[in-house]
Amino acid sequence: MKTTVELPDTVFRQAKAAAQHGVPLKEFFTEALRAHLRRGSRIPAEKPWMRSFGALRDLRSESKRLDGLVRKECERVDEEEWR
Repeated sequence: MKTTVELPDTVFRQAKAAAQHGVPLKEFFTEALRAHLRRGSRIPAEKPWMRSFGALRDLRSESKRLDGLVRKECERVDEEEWR
């Protein structure tokens, strides 16, 4: 099955790096999804803070809002810090 997935730039670059070491992207993503599904976790490993604070069903919309804020802040690059 073919599908379109939107990924953060940093995640895509890491996946492409794996592909350059002989692992096709299709295989890489398939294995990553299988591993995640085997764990049975509903909370992605990339968000450890949600294990404690974000998985409450009645706070789902607030968790989504906070996740967006955290993701946006983590993707922000301060050019002064990188000089």
